[in-house]
Amino acid sequence: MPAMQIPLTQFEQFIEDTILKRGLSYFKKGQVQEVEETSSGQYEAVVQGTEEYRVRLQIKDHAVTHHLCSCPYDQGPVCKHIVAVIFYLQQETLGLQPDASKEKPQRKKRPATETRKKRKTVAGKVDELLGNISHDELKDFVRQKAAESSPFRNTLLSAFAHQNTDESQGDYNKQIRSILRQAAGRDGFIPWSATGHVGRMMHGLMVTARNHFDRGNFQSAIFISCAMLEEMTKAFQFADDSNGDIGGAIDEAIHLLGDIASAKLSDDLRKSLLAYCIKAYQKELFEGWDWHTGMLNIAVLLVQTQKETDQMMALLDGVIHTYSGKEPEWTNRGGLREPSGGISRYEMEQALRIKLLLLKKTGKPEAAEQLIRENLSTPTIRRTALENAFAKGDYDEVVRIAEDGMRKNRKQYPGLVHEWQDWQLKVAVQKKDRNTIIDHARQLFIGSHRDKEEYWQLMKTHVEVDEWPAFVEKLVSEMSKRDAWGHFHTVARIFIDEAWWDRLIQWVREGPLTLEGVREYEPYLAKDYPDDLAGIYEQKITEYLQQHTGRGYYQTACRFLRRMRKLGAGEKVDVLIDRFRKEYPQRKALLEELERV
Repeated sequence: MPAMQIPLTQFEQFIEDTILKRGLSYFKKGQVQEVEETSSGQYEAVVQGTEEYRVRLQIKDHAVTHHLCSCPYDQGPVCKHIVAVIFYLQQETLGLQPDASKEKPQRKKRPATETRKKRKTVAGKVDELLGNISHDELKDFVRQKAAESSPFRNTLLSAFAHQNTDESQGDYNKQIRSILRQAAGRDGFIPWSATGHVGRMMHGLMVTARNHFDRGNFQSAIFISCAMLEEMTKAFQFADDSNGDIGGAIDEAIHLLGDIASAKLSDDLRKSLLAYCIKAYQKELFEGWDWHTGMLNIAVLLVQTQKETDQMMALLDGVIHTYSGKEPEWTNRGGLREPSGGISRYEMEQALRIKLLLLKKTGKPEAAEQLIRENLSTPTIRRTALENAFAKGDYDEVVRIAEDGMRKNRKQYPGLVHEWQDWQLKVAVQKKDRNTIIDHARQLFIGSHRDKEEYWQLMKTHVEVDEWPAFVEKLVSEMSKRDAWGHFHTVARIFIDEAWWDRLIQWVREGPLTLEGVREYEPYLAKDYPDDLAGIYEQKITEYLQQHTGRGYYQTACRFLRRMRKLGAGEKVDVLIDRFRKEYPQRKALLEELERV
């Protein structure tokens, strides 16, 4: 995910004090090792912690723009290992050095005018080396490494598989299964701590597949993508994919297959991929997952002949007509939940959507329009009808279709009602109908779970300036009456946008917030209400320690005690610490953490 940008000259201000101190301690103990600039602005390092962790940093314009660590830390944006590497890179600027090297003679400082010779990057060293090594030496080295290291061998075989005449999808299935087996425990289950490694290995394989695609080696890219889909779908059943590493590999494979299907393939390869997609769907290789019907999406891109079109139409019609109006029952088979009997409404809707795409692709607009008219009760088709009417500028038709949807979905599907009302709002914006814009935007702002920023800006733009304060007061009052705490953060954002700081501090004081929740609003309140904030933290910390035990919880409580100190409530913190020592003398870990405050 995108990393928080950290200016190198001010990085201490962007990192939590506790993490900053631990990172500095790691650096000073010499635990940052093997620091390399792999390419311009790209750094890798090994940090010795409870295990050996690998850190990667990207630096651009004197700021860390991306950072990644192999440790499992998930309590904040930056871990101590990343901080340790930043200290390492900034040691000359900060005048620091590891404790182990304090006795070594100081390096003579260069005059300010002297130009420092830039060290070669790893990529530069590799390029130079490849230019000097003979072809035979390089081949001997590759053979030796392939014999010694299975990861190297797999990478080599994947990258150049298209050069082998006997390349097959099965080779990649075996390779992926091997990686999964190595990550699994004795019980065959892949724990959360290992899925990150699996994800990185699979991403590397998909990078290889993408490279094959870019070079026109479509068969190799297809083999890798299909193997990834098959093996990683099975892996869901015996892995903790909380971080989405396994699902991410599947997404990459699906997207690449879609790109391949849209490329200029040989007729034999096109037919082969089309047959695979249809077979995967019919054999239910991915039943229960989005990519089950995703296979039909890809198939439509590949259809060219009338015979293929007829085959797809028959398949889609069979799915649509099979739907009974009831969701399939779920049964346990071999410990896994599987659908029993019939297809789901979702699968039927997807089949309708794909059929519509096929009709449009094969030049049958009248049949496509008829399909839309006959299936407006299906949300996917209603969306298509609304998009078509809006694109044509037929706004009356948009309003009619939206009103029909709101009326039919009001009891069972309030989320859909809001979606259809949003289309009415789009029409009002096009027509510049001020009162209708305000009315729809207000209803959606209060009642929907959609992104509220757009509705807020529309109201602010169209309500008269002199009417705005009273309008907002009425809005806050209505939201508070309906569900005060359910709308807590929305109301808080209103107070922030309007700079109603006295209302905000009162709202935060009375709200159902956690310690982290209070911290979210600290930047807006710390300057004018430090004492009030410290008092809120005092209450929350006290309640937190009453409800939780364990060192991790104690560290969190102490982190917020330090925040109280930053707010200028040092005396209050000392009183709290003394009180906690008396109340919890048996909590040794808490007493240790309090000593560090």
